[in-house]
Formats: sequence, structure tokens, C-alpha cells
Amino acid sequence: MAKPDMLKFLDRSARGYCVLVMQQVPIRPSAAFIGASWLALVIGMSTFLIGIWNSGMQLSEKGFYATLMLYGLFSAVSLQKTVRDQIEGLFVTGIYYGLCWFSVGISILLLLIGLWNATISLSEKGFFGLAFLMSLFAAVAVQKNIRDARLADMQQPGYAEKHKKIKD
Repeated sequence: MAKPDMLKFLDRSARGYCVLVMQQVPIRPSAAFIGASWLALVIGMSTFLIGIWNSGMQLSEKGFYATLMLYGLFSAVSLQKTVRDQIEGLFVTGIYYGLCWFSVGISILLLLIGLWNATISLSEKGFFGLAFLMSLFAAVAVQKNIRDARLADMQQPGYAEKHKKIKD
């Protein structure tokens, strides 16, 4: 028995064979999950950035951590999209998939190296590490929610007519 969120249908291939195709039916994320994801992202990013702003670090160190936050967020979202594309059967090159994993790893490693060498208290280091990782997780959840909501909307009747571009 198939999962309830799977849609079965028969498809006729080019050679005339009938093939059973299973396609996942997109489900819109709940408002609570969407809200919690956005709240976690805002809290994680703002506490990280406010913590940097209020720290006694040099301006170059503050810039390093702020840039690292942006790089980490982008790499985490890019990795999530790449993994999901592969699961859905979309072609993703091996080099891009590897670069996504490398980018997430290097952003976390750079944070660890920076915090290891920072002249701040151990509790501040933990604070920055947790806020950074919380932000990465939340960015992935927000991106997933946006994509799932869009896919669910696209399955609604009349979506194509309402959103098609008018050609002159």
C-alpha cells in the first residue's frame, strides 16, 4: 500500500509499455511550521549580528563573522535545494553537489577556527556558535516551506491561468 501523499497513475512510454509512475502530491506546510521557521531564522540571525555588534572585537573581525553568516546561509540553502532536486529526480552535477557540501563544511570550519582564536569568553563563543547553527537550520526550513507552499499552490485549479504571462 502506498503512502497517502503519493499519487499513482499509469503512463504509456514511447514504446507503448504501461509503466506505473508514483508522484508525490505536494502538501502545504502548516502556518505554525512556517511561522516557527521564520521566527527561528530572525532570532538566530539577529542574535548573532547583535552579539557581533556589541562585542569588543575589531571591525575586521566583525566583518569576518558577518560575511561568514551570509556565506553559511547561502551555502545551507543551496545544499538543501540540491539534495531535494536529486531526490525529485532532477539532474544535479556532481561538482555542484560536492561544492555545496564543501561550502557548508568550510563555513562551519571557518566559524570554529575564528571562535577558537577569538579573544572572547567561552560563553560568548558558545553563543555565537549556537546562533550560527540555528540560523543555518532555520534558513533551510524557510526555503523548504517556501518551495512546498509554491508547489502546493501550483496544484490548485486555475493557477496556470491566473499566473501566466500575457504576450502581446
